[in-house]
Amino acid sequence: MTKRIVAGLSLLAALLVVSAVSQTAKSGHGPKPVANTNVARGKYLVNDVGMCGDCHTPMDKKGQPIKAQHLQGTVLPFKPTVPIPGFMAVAPGIAGLPNWTEQQGIEFFTTGKKPDGSMAAPPMPEFRFNKTDAAAVVAYLKSLATDAAGR
Repeated sequence: MTKRIVAGLSLLAALLVVSAVSQTAKSGHGPKPVANTNVARGKYLVNDVGMCGDCHTPMDKKGQPIKAQHLQGTVLPFKPTVPIPGFMAVAPGIAGLPNWTEQQGIEFFTTGKKPDGSMAAPPMPEFRFNKTDAAAVVAYLKSLATDAAGR
């Protein structure tokens, strides 16, 4: 009798799990595809680790980022205190990685080398992501292409 109860409860639990997984998948709240996971990882790396918006997003008069222009490029709000050869006073727009292929973006974020063969100019930090993280950064930035084009 006890074995039958345990077996019955096990079957009921299994059916509830299958039903819950099915309902989650139908609702769109289930596990995301790998591509979305990669974009989410890239978003974290760009916004919380690299802090790319600090230089590549315009700020309002209160020093707050203008969200509608996230990563669209801007004149830098600072200048070096001593001359720095090649210093870039304008940070380019990186939303969508315009004119860069995915491979060029990965190359840049792993080596610092731009598609034209030159290295990133100051004040751009010399990021050296591993290929997995570089691919995630590129996936996120590329995902912003539609937003950038629509503005």
